[in-house]
Amino acid sequence: MSGPGDIDMDARLADMPVMAARGDAIDAALYNLWRRARARWGGPMRLDDLGLKQMEMILTDRYWVVVDTIQHDCPIVAWMDFDDSDRSAIHEPIPCRILYYHFAASAVRGPALKAMGERLAARLKADEL
Repeated sequence: MSGPGDIDMDARLADMPVMAARGDAIDAALYNLWRRARARWGGPMRLDDLGLKQMEMILTDRYWVVVDTIQHDCPIVAWMDFDDSDRSAIHEPIPCRILYYHFAASAVRGPALKAMGERLAARLKADEL
């Protein structure tokens, strides 16, 4: 689930020009699913079976990023600065920032999060059997 290029992603995200940045929120169910997966397998995690052509997702405590594997893991869209410090209930969305690095990032956003949730749920279920 994790790969050797994940360590370089911190520098890459800092160095890449951002096309747009704005506030966002991660659905509580997805965030809680990721926390369960991270507790089970550690991190960083790399999801390579998203059903998005040549795209993979790297998940860490600091960011979730969709990368283009053909372009040497060039970031497409990233969620960072998750703020769960004031979270009083597990059903509340998690505020974060979303960074768009590619003109098509907004089209990738929804499908990537949906695929992430499906993949993590399937792997957790398979791991429990």
